[in-house]
Amino acid sequence: MKKIVIAASVGVLMILSSCDVLESAASTVTNGSSTGKIPLSNEEVVKGLKEALSVGITNSVNLTSVTDGFLKNAEIRLPFPPDAIKVREKAIEWGLDGQVEKFETTLNRAAEEAAKEALPIFKNAITGMSLQDGFAVLNGGKGAATKFLKDNTTNELIAAFAPKVKTAIEKVKLTDYWNPIVTKYNTAAPLLGTNKVNPDLNEYVTQLAIDGLFKMVEKEENKIRDNASARVSDLLQRVFGSLDK
Repeated sequence: MKKIVIAASVGVLMILSSCDVLESAASTVTNGSSTGKIPLSNEEVVKGLKEALSVGITNSVNLTSVTDGFLKNAEIRLPFPPDAIKVREKAIEWGLDGQVEKFETTLNRAAEEAAKEALPIFKNAITGMSLQDGFAVLNGGKGAATKFLKDNTTNELIAAFAPKVKTAIEKVKLTDYWNPIVTKYNTAAPLLGTNKVNPDLNEYVTQLAIDGLFKMVEKEENKIRDNASARVSDLLQRVFGSLDK
């Protein structure tokens, strides 16, 4: 009788042990590891980075392409061209304060107008982006994805963005306020012992508008890195959630 009881007990223990093994195996198959987390693939990381940049770009363009989007944002407001700061000082000295103020306002209006055209340009750049090592960018810290995008697309963006800026400058009649100021300065430059200023504003507005947009994109990227509530999709939650400690 004792032998039967012992045999039965051993059998029960073996069955329970088998169940534990099967349960553990099922957990490993389902989760990819005993920790319950499926390891991220490089492809997932790249997709997550592209999605984060897409979200950042969309939000940034929506914020900057409206009235006062640049003008009232101290972080990206376009100032009077630093190379022409003497022009500003002389213009004010000559009583052209109103013209200077109108110029600075309209300068930012040109950036705001141009920003309306930026979304498809930036999105095309993201679509064509190829990350050789997604994990390096993901783990590179704040702004790493934006920096990678900026380093690899700026020249292409300038080429595509410049015509949009030119059109925007013409639309808001920026040169109507700039030309009288710079013309008067350049006329007096020989007498003042200073160099004449290049009156072309296209390059200046193009570069600063793109820099401003990238600055806003970086802010949006960092929101996603730091704030779980900003991760608006399962992919973003999974990819950037892997950085949470």
